[in-house]
Amino acid sequence: MRKYEAMVIAKPEMSDADIQKLADRFKGVIEDNGGTVQNASKWDKRRLAYEINGYKEGNYVLINFECGAALPSELNRLMRINDDIIRHRIFLQEEE
Repeated sequence: MRKYEAMVIAKPEMSDADIQKLADRFKGVIEDNGGTVQNASKWDKRRLAYEINGYKEGNYVLINFECGAALPSELNRLMRINDDIIRHRIFLQEEE
């Protein structure tokens, strides 16, 4: 099991309840595939450094989790096909 961090930028017009559903969906995918979620937190709506697909703002969600090596590629695929996500990135956290 390795530690990962996923940063997701969702569309700015989404409500807090919709963003929570989005985070819960990905938490469920992680837990269903044998991983554990340490933290899933919604940040505030923030202005983007540059325009992405016509959006100048976005809702940020940060998910810290542990899982096997195959799960991040599946999460990446699911995040890529989700229309509510503007941009996402999954980082491997280095061991201390």
